[in-house]
Amino acid sequence: MAHYLIYFNQQWVGDHTEEWFRERGPLASAVVDEIRAAGAYVFAGGLEQGPVFSADATSGTLVFTDGPYVDNKEWLGGLTVVDVPDEETARMWAGKLAEACGWPQEVRRFGSQSKPGDE
Repeated sequence: MAHYLIYFNQQWVGDHTEEWFRERGPLASAVVDEIRAAGAYVFAGGLEQGPVFSADATSGTLVFTDGPYVDNKEWLGGLTVVDVPDEETARMWAGKLAEACGWPQEVRRFGSQSKPGDE
C-alpha cells in the first residue's frame, strides 16, 4: 500500500455563491465517508486562510515569520491522504473528489514512508 496526497490550491476553486458551496459540502463529505468505508482514509481537511507563519533555518538561525514564507497568490486549500494499493485507485478517489468539489485535484505519491511500528 502507498500513501497518496490529493490536494487543491484555493485559486482552483473559482468564484461561486454561498449556496453553491453549501450544496458541494455534503457531496465532498460523502466521498470522504466512502474513502473511510473502503479503509483507505488517512487524513482529510481544508485549510484556513490564516493565521499563517513560517519557520526558516537556512541562515543557520531559526527565524519565525508571520505570514507566508513567499508572497504568493496561490495557497493550499485542502488535502486528503489515502492509503491505497496503486495509482489507479488514487486516481479513482481524486476523480470522485474533483466531481464532488467541482474543482481540480492534484495527486502526488509520498516518497519513502515509515509508520509507527516499522523497523
